[in-house]
Amino acid sequence: MAAFYHLSDECEATKPALSSTLFNSKTPFEPFKTVTVFLVEVSSTPFAPNHPSTQHFNHIETTLHLPHPINDPEMELFRTKEGTIIAGFVIFFPSYSTFLSKHAFHVEDLFVREGYRGKGFGGMLMKAVASQAVKMGYARMEWTVTTWNVASHTFYEKLGAQILQDWRIFRLADDALLSYGRSA
Repeated sequence: MAAFYHLSDECEATKPALSSTLFNSKTPFEPFKTVTVFLVEVSSTPFAPNHPSTQHFNHIETTLHLPHPINDPEMELFRTKEGTIIAGFVIFFPSYSTFLSKHAFHVEDLFVREGYRGKGFGGMLMKAVASQAVKMGYARMEWTVTTWNVASHTFYEKLGAQILQDWRIFRLADDALLSYGRSA
């Protein structure tokens, strides 16, 4: 994902860091109360009932018949020990709207790997988050998109999302965060 956004030089994430912060086995798993990750796993065979992806969630199984094989030169990098391939993911967490006095979901990242784009996986992931928001009585979903990623703008608008023209993202990070955070 960092390569897609031309931010590889800023990416500090490692497999151990992601694993310890997203899949920490020391804390009890409470879906939707903290960071939640949905994965799209692809396989040429149906998943067995005891597959790891079915442990905490009712998984959604969809059969797709693609006219051409998927070109995935990095397939082995994204193969799980069970043999499925990770095609994409969405990471989201709860937020709160004081205006609505209701909870919402903030989608931090939606990413579908290049060979799997245009096949409906991104829509499946967003629909899964939206369905969970509806089920929990949450008011909305929100996320940010880079200004240059016009393909994503089109994709999200087709889902029914609106671009909020009057809002800007502010970020306090790195030295500015340290300086401001220490000046209490």
